[in-house]
Order: sequence, then C-alpha cells, then structure tokens
Amino acid sequence: MTQTLTITRPDDWHLHFRDGDILGETVPATARVFGRAIVMPNLTPPVTSVALANDYRDRILKAVPAGVDFQPLMTLYLTDNTTAGDIAAAAASETVFACKLYPAGATTNSDNGVTDPTGIYPVLEAMQEHDVPLLVHGEVTSADIDIFDREKAFIDRYLADIRTRFPALRIVFEHITTADAADFVLAHDSHTGATITPQHLMMNRNDLLVGGIRPHNYCLPVLKRREHQQKLRQVAVSGDPRFFLGTDSAPHAQGKKETACGCAGCYSARAALPLYATFFEEMDALDKLEGFTSFHGADFYRLPRHTDTVTLARETMTIEQQVMAGGEAFVPWMAGETIPWRLA
Repeated sequence: MTQTLTITRPDDWHLHFRDGDILGETVPATARVFGRAIVMPNLTPPVTSVALANDYRDRILKAVPAGVDFQPLMTLYLTDNTTAGDIAAAAASETVFACKLYPAGATTNSDNGVTDPTGIYPVLEAMQEHDVPLLVHGEVTSADIDIFDREKAFIDRYLADIRTRFPALRIVFEHITTADAADFVLAHDSHTGATITPQHLMMNRNDLLVGGIRPHNYCLPVLKRREHQQKLRQVAVSGDPRFFLGTDSAPHAQGKKETACGCAGCYSARAALPLYATFFEEMDALDKLEGFTSFHGADFYRLPRHTDTVTLARETMTIEQQVMAGGEAFVPWMAGETIPWRLA
C-alpha cells in the first residue's frame, strides 16, 4: 500500500478567508499547502471594485506565514449596479482573476447579490469580451422552489441561457451538488468547469439530518440525495479536466453554527488535501488526485502549473475538535474524526 504520495502543489479554486483577525487562522491554513486560491468576495461590505480587491489582498498577504509563497487570486462581487467599466478595470488589473455571481439571498453575505441574472447580460458580454471568468453560485432563491431543487432550477431558468448566449465566456459552476449540474458541465466544452467540495463528495443529506440536525455539516448549496453524491464522486475521479478542487472552506464561529438559526459553511482548510486524498483512495483513484487538485483548475484559469510539490503520508490524522481564531472558537468540518492521510 502507498505510504507516501507526492504531487504537484495544488490550488484551491474556491474558498472564504473572511476578514479581520480571523485571517491569522484561515490564511496560514491554506497557504501552507496550496500555492494559490480563488478568494471569495462576499465580505461586508462586498468586494465590488479593483480598489477594494487590492485592499483585501494586502490584508491577506500580511497574514501569509514568513517564507511561504502564496498568491491570493481576487474576485469581484457582481451586483445589479456592476458596469462594463468595472469589468474592463478588472481585466486590466494584475490581481483580479474572476467575477462572482451570487443570486441575492442565496448564501452568506449575498444580500447585495444579483436580483435577476438576465439584468446583467451587458456585464456578462463585457466579461466575455475581456475574457474574465464568471463564477456562479447556481441556485434560485424563489420561495416556491424547494431548497433541494434550487440548483436544477437555476440551470433551467438562467444558466442554460447564459451558456448559449455567451459561448466564449468561461464559466465555473461553483460547488456543484447535483447530477443535473454535473451533466450540465459534461454537456458543454472546456469553457465550462466546476468545483467540487470535500463535503459534497463525502456526505449526502443523511449526514445532515439523520439522528438529529448536524449544524457543522450544513452548507449551501445544501447536501443532496445519495444518487447526486454518487454522480459527483464519479466525475471527480474521472480525470475529466472540467472538474477541479474547490473546498468552499467557510469558517463560522461555533456559536453561530450551533444556534437556532445556524450559519451555512464547512471550515475544511486545515485538513483539505488529506480529506480529498481519503476520498480518492476510497474510490481507488489516487492516480487521479493530482489532476483534480493541481492541474485542471490551473489549466482552466490559464495559469502555469506549479513546479514544486507537496507530500502526503499514509498516517492517521485526527481533525481538531476546535480551533481558536480572533478570540472565537471554530469547529472544523469532521472535527474529532480520524482520516488515513496527513501532510508529511
């Protein structure tokens, strides 16, 4: 049995650092393993301009441990008021690598998001013209749509039309959760990609609801049926370059998760790569891990693959029960669980 596994340094193509004192925990947790990360812009207030992105980037870089080479890839938060000029400025910058579409009200800090995706078609046209990738949180927020059906409804209402109207626009369907989303990506060319989180590969909605509500397994888009999980597992290990790593690591303080109205998000950054290795080994597909973690995303974003490596050891690792950050307690995803891989 493999005792060590060395792969090209990976990147995280979707995560949340948050802001303020918590950066002292979240940035090192990612930077010690990943060479780059696409940083989500849903702060309060949101990151809607290049100037705000650069300020946020500076705060992130101050939290990178000494001697660690790490590049935060910034994104802009699309709103109903985003202009083609904002897109041109993003394309001209050396720090902004994509723009994020949050449907208003879909997830954490999305109240300023887009109320109707068809209303920003001129912005999407500018993104296609300037080759700025569109990152999509693909859910509708209509009260009449069941929460387990929101991803498919977004495809049917909006994403299929966006894909048709803007064929040269690079689109990343973020944190996909359904067979419908996987099939959508499979039906299109290399201008369409998708990230998949460890929680959506390793859990289904039984892990959220059976035996009581488990708040630290609650994320958005919400976990789906087992058959959807099985489809995600299939495409993740297929070697298809349209699918790549995006943890969606999203820390919330313990008191905000374990409450009557708990926050959505799984903080997985500290153990992210060992978690993916555990899944790929379960699928007898460790030979596909490097492509998923280190090659596919870099190629999609047209960035060079790293030339350095990281090594995993097949030694048990028990995930911490709790970490402290900014004076608050955080419970990592799968806290207290033992997995068979750790960073060497």
